[in-house]
Amino acid sequence: MTDITEKSMSNINFEIENGVGKITLNRPDKYNSFVRQMAFDLQARLDECEANKEVRAIYITGEGKAFCAGQDLAEAIDPEQTDLNKIVEEHYNPIIERLRKIEKPIICGVNGVAAGAGANLALACDITIAGNSVAFIQAFSKIGLIPDSGGTYYLPRLIGMQKAAALMFLGDKVMALAAEKMGMIYKAVADEELQEVALGLAEKLAKMPTKGIGLTKRLLNESFNNTLAEQLALENEIQTEAGQTHDYKEGVNAFLEKRSPIFKGE
Repeated sequence: MTDITEKSMSNINFEIENGVGKITLNRPDKYNSFVRQMAFDLQARLDECEANKEVRAIYITGEGKAFCAGQDLAEAIDPEQTDLNKIVEEHYNPIIERLRKIEKPIICGVNGVAAGAGANLALACDITIAGNSVAFIQAFSKIGLIPDSGGTYYLPRLIGMQKAAALMFLGDKVMALAAEKMGMIYKAVADEELQEVALGLAEKLAKMPTKGIGLTKRLLNESFNNTLAEQLALENEIQTEAGQTHDYKEGVNAFLEKRSPIFKGE
């Protein structure tokens, strides 16, 4: 029997099913562009996913035709609402930091256009899968801004400095298949198969030894800034930590007993 827990905020839908915390951006009439409360709601849902032991993996997608068009510009240009400093510092930076800090696998199913901060949110997830019709757009240069939400950090690391610079300067569309070929995302799939494939991957990961996967994520984050010697030393330290987990013991025992393991993420 499937256990489902559903909750909703005005701009974010959330449910827990099969060990997956499913977060759906929900302003379809505005292409899921962010306003202040929506950013705070997403942060709250990510915090809940991190704290809840029932959530073994996280899945992020969008409602409607778009994944996320970035910032709602009507709010951004209204000085009585907020300013760019607050938008970056209070809305987007905390979201990206959570995506990288939470030691659980985070899968993104990009169901439609991902532009500006929406594109960079998708790229900050651990594994990103997009429908074939999806376009990724570094739209910032079109209005005289710089790529934020970790874009200048992750995109050149994913595709190289030259391609990242060109996409950020020109604001060209990159379709999902091209994004896959250049290493921007993990996989492009048929639009009608996206939710099945991407959510299915999240459900598969939720049954795996997610404590070890979280430790792997920590190592991947550190690898961007460590020397080889530092990374080898850290692997030694973290491997020792992984070897003390329930899931390691269960995996070894299951192998020796010739049975399927039952992992707990502990």
